[in-house]
Amino acid sequence: MIWFLLLGVSTHVYSQTLHRQGKFYIYWGWNRAGYLDTDIKFTGEKYNFTLSDVEAKDKPTPKSFQTYFNPKYFTIPQYNYRIGYYLNDKYQLSIGMDHMKYVVTQNQEVGIDGYILKEEGVYNGVYDRNKIVLSEDFLKFEHTDGLNYANVEIRRDDHLWGIKNVALNLTTGIGAGMMIPRSDVTLMTKPRNDAFHVAGYGTGILVGLQALFFNHFFIQSELKFGYIRMMDIRTSPYKEDKAKQSIRYGQMAVVFGYLFGGKSIKNQDEK
Repeated sequence: MIWFLLLGVSTHVYSQTLHRQGKFYIYWGWNRAGYLDTDIKFTGEKYNFTLSDVEAKDKPTPKSFQTYFNPKYFTIPQYNYRIGYYLNDKYQLSIGMDHMKYVVTQNQEVGIDGYILKEEGVYNGVYDRNKIVLSEDFLKFEHTDGLNYANVEIRRDDHLWGIKNVALNLTTGIGAGMMIPRSDVTLMTKPRNDAFHVAGYGTGILVGLQALFFNHFFIQSELKFGYIRMMDIRTSPYKEDKAKQSIRYGQMAVVFGYLFGGKSIKNQDEK
């Protein structure tokens, strides 16, 4: 919708080169994420089993002005933030955090293979391509504070269109980084461990559309696809209790940012 509004601002069109070399930017915004079904492997002193084709969803915070715009509550929703530097007029190097949330759907039926050999319990046994329901007394599994992807990205900006004091730019990029989840896991009544820790790595590609105003303020929409591999998810305070999983995800984000520093130069050739 915003792009059609921008197109209607003026018919006085310019071709322009935005000089960004040496400039910095910061942005903050919010995301929604979707996940493909995944396998999760659990290991401990008396169990070793894999759940297959597990469904999970994100957990968006209910919309309210206070939650999304009051700095006191900025870390509650699913958010993205980033700071970047322009190596030249097109290429930028940036670091940031994608704070996603991941919640395994409760009471779904999934496949299970492996064994559970606790002293007592209804889930004891050897499993070979069996089915199990993820009831609350068996498993609660979430990365809700959150599925944190701390990453470095290389991005490229290409100018698409402009009018006086407004430019529309295409952004593409690739990135990689560490997964630092704070997981909420309860497995067969074991106590949980929700400490932040490095659990694995992530990679991603992205494409975005940016509306830049007065060569400083911008609104940007982004679409990202990525792969996450976590080999050390803490499921209890005991060192031997761990989980592993790979996640393929898609993410949509809208961010608000500010471009600053460098030389304030902008060439415009009126058509």
